[in-house]
Amino acid sequence: MLKYLIALILLNFSLSVLGNENESKLKISKLADNVYQHISYKNVEPWGLVAASGLVVITGKDAHIIDTPWTFEDTKQLINWVESKGFTVKSSVVTHFHQDASGGIPILNELNIKTFATKYTNQLLQQQSREQASESIITNSFELVKGTVEVFYPGAGHSKDNIVIWLPKVKLLFGGCFVKSLNSKNLGYTGDSSISDWAQSIQNVTDKYPNIEVVVPGHGNLGGIELLQHTDHLVSNALAK
Repeated sequence: MLKYLIALILLNFSLSVLGNENESKLKISKLADNVYQHISYKNVEPWGLVAASGLVVITGKDAHIIDTPWTFEDTKQLINWVESKGFTVKSSVVTHFHQDASGGIPILNELNIKTFATKYTNQLLQQQSREQASESIITNSFELVKGTVEVFYPGAGHSKDNIVIWLPKVKLLFGGCFVKSLNSKNLGYTGDSSISDWAQSIQNVTDKYPNIEVVVPGHGNLGGIELLQHTDHLVSNALAK
C-alpha cells in the first residue's frame, strides 16, 4: 500500500497555492481515497523555512482537518480548497499545542467549526494566551469519526500532550511531531519534550495499532513502521548523551 500511496503523491494529484516570497504557500496531495495531506510553510529561526504536515479526511460530504496549517491565512486557504471540492469542514483536531499543529484554531472557531484538542493541550494553549479548541478530549482514546478517525494519547514524547491519529480504513497513522522522518538526524526541538517517556509512548502506539502500513510525520516524508523505529533510535541516542 505504501508504494501505491507514494505513486499517488508523485503521479496522481497535487495542488500548490503559491505566492511571492512574503506570502504563504500551501500544498495538498492525495494519499488515499478520501485522505489528503496538507503541507504549509513558515520561517522559524534557526531552522529557516519549515514545512509542517496535516491531513484532510473526507467522510461523505464532510471534511475533517487533522492539525491545522501554520497560520490563519493558510488554514483559510485549506478551508477554501475543501469547499471548492464540494465538501464542508465539519471538525478539526490538533495533535499538540505547538503552532505547526494548532495555529489555525482561531479561524476555525470564528467559522463555528468544531475544534478538538485534549484537555491538556487546551491548558497549554491557555498558558500561552492562545485561543483554545472549542471541545476538550478527556479520554486517552476518542473517535472523532466513528470507524474512520481515532484519536489516541500514547504518553509524552515530542510534547507532554502529543496525540496520534489512526485511520483504520487505510491503516494510516498520522504521528505528527511525535514521529520523526527518516531524514531526521536528531529529535529536533525538544524544549517541551519528555525524552525519558518517549520510547514507551512509541511502544504504546505499536501495541495499540499492530497493523500500521503508512506513517505520516509532522515534518518530512511519509513512510511505514520504520519511522516509529527510527524515532525510537533517535530517542535512544538522545538518552545516551
